[in-house]
Amino acid sequence: MNPLSAEKKPFDMFFIGLLYTTIALFLSFWIFKDFASLVMVFLITLASVPLVYSTIKIEEKKDLVIEQESRLLKEHGKALSYLMFLFLGITFAIALWYTFLPNQLVSSLFNVQQQTIVDVNTDITGNAILQLGFFSKILFNNIKVLVFCLLFSFVYGTGAIFILSWNASVIGVAIGNAIRSNISYYTSSLGALGIGNYFHVISLGILKYAVHGIPEILAYFIGGLAGGIISVAVIRHDFGTKKFEHILLDSTDLVILSVVFLVIAALIEVYITPLLF
Repeated sequence: MNPLSAEKKPFDMFFIGLLYTTIALFLSFWIFKDFASLVMVFLITLASVPLVYSTIKIEEKKDLVIEQESRLLKEHGKALSYLMFLFLGITFAIALWYTFLPNQLVSSLFNVQQQTIVDVNTDITGNAILQLGFFSKILFNNIKVLVFCLLFSFVYGTGAIFILSWNASVIGVAIGNAIRSNISYYTSSLGALGIGNYFHVISLGILKYAVHGIPEILAYFIGGLAGGIISVAVIRHDFGTKKFEHILLDSTDLVILSVVFLVIAALIEVYITPLLF
């Protein structure tokens, strides 16, 4: 799989993400059992780096060739589409294994992610979800993650993929936890569940986080792409040239676009998701 073939078949990246995650999950548990939850994220990142770095180099070349900004953003959209499918594959794989693996194995593999979710949930009390202050807190936290994506991408080239892999693991665990909780609730209430009930529970678990999660993660990818493009431009010694000014302008547009997506995601998370779920 390479960026050119991924652009033609972006959905294939979903299965690539699922494969990367499954291999990373079992390798991390087998070799580094006590630190599996973090080593897994590192191995997913390591597997994704070649594709992501190739993508960033190609997108930086497009900046040098294409001058029209609207066309350039459209070209970046092709890369973002298959990178999003990669992320969804990672998230789905973690949610799947979290749902069906035994409790003891789940605790070993996802203990750090579980603690992160607990820490986040303790900050949400009473009717805070209806208040503007909570929206500001969510937005500020998301922008902080965006800054890390930009910084990691600029310093490490593909550093944002580590932040995104970590987020995918946390979201996957949250989805898996929601599915397991609902299955347990329905089983205790109704007894054995049919296929339709399982489909309903899994769909609700995914949609609960996908509604606001997709625009949020897309924003991080856009920001990571912006930082990576600048990083590659500096490596290629484009710094200080007229072409670099165009690259900087394009990256600025990408950052602004990512902030817009974060505002939309925060509004959905605070005011719409609670109404639906």
